[in-house]
Amino acid sequence: MRSVWDTTVRGRAAAGMGVLVIGAALSACSGSDGAAKPAPPPSGTGTPQAAGTPTPATHPFTGGARGLTNPVLAVKIENTRPALPQSGVSAADIVYVEQVEGGETRLMAVYSSKLPKKVGPVRSARISDLHILPQFGRPAFAFSGVQSKMKKYIRKAPVYDISQESAGSAYFRSGDRRIPYNLYADPKNLLKQAPKAAKPRDIGFRFGDAPDGGKPTKSFTARWPAATMGFTWSAKQKRWLASWGGTPDRAAEGGLLGGRTVVVQYAKTTRSKFHDFLGSYTPLIHTTGTGRAVVLRDGKAYGAKWSRSSEDEGTTYTTADGKPMNFARGQVWVVLVNDGKPYTP
Repeated sequence: MRSVWDTTVRGRAAAGMGVLVIGAALSACSGSDGAAKPAPPPSGTGTPQAAGTPTPATHPFTGGARGLTNPVLAVKIENTRPALPQSGVSAADIVYVEQVEGGETRLMAVYSSKLPKKVGPVRSARISDLHILPQFGRPAFAFSGVQSKMKKYIRKAPVYDISQESAGSAYFRSGDRRIPYNLYADPKNLLKQAPKAAKPRDIGFRFGDAPDGGKPTKSFTARWPAATMGFTWSAKQKRWLASWGGTPDRAAEGGLLGGRTVVVQYAKTTRSKFHDFLGSYTPLIHTTGTGRAVVLRDGKAYGAKWSRSSEDEGTTYTTADGKPMNFARGQVWVVLVNDGKPYTP
């Protein structure tokens, strides 16, 4: 395995906060099986919007009019059978689905326009999170723990660490589940402990009328080595209803999970230098660069292209003819799958 730890890392102080740029350092921790190249360093610092930045006319995460200046909170949530049904996912603005060890998946739910009463089961962070989060500025980041080798990257990352270790009063255990699937958090309490968390900003999403074309689609299944998630169009609810392993993916609050728009983003997945106690390596999902995507909205599937120039920039999605790929207003799921066959690095 060829390591990229010898890649030169150039740290720059973030304006007013002394936060180190993490893009190059995180690329250096990725390591690969010989094919991957380190992600390019970010062109900025991932700092919050400057004071005086105009309030957007619509929320950049949902296209709606609610919570335009509310702080950004990201929470890691378990996504295996013992964790179902999950709490708080239906209230998220954005739901990322990421591959983790053993070919399973985990969610990162991003909140701003509204908050649920509780969220969970909360689980540990992964290195791919730290590549995704800089585009949000400096959000609050809630998780239950992290591998010891990753702690220094959490400290350097442009996030407010409100993990169980540092913000314990916001977390509680449920008596009806076993450890580690019984840890939950109070989102309002979490944000009280990150009073300077970034406000929402443009992360590349565009909302509006559907583009021309698209293939009428009843359902789509995303696959990982040890997991599947399906999305079936409901004309009645005007959204894609989620399933997990072929079973309806129910929310703890009632109803089924799912979004108005589902982005299936094909991103190269390689081996990071991190692994769990069983020796299974942590995947690194490369979310900078360019690639293909399938965007599901309004009962149709659209072939699309994604592009993200650096880690503190958002991701743009365009149609086959290069026009902006508009999303439907509402919750967006970004489902990250390997660019190729399901792969365990």
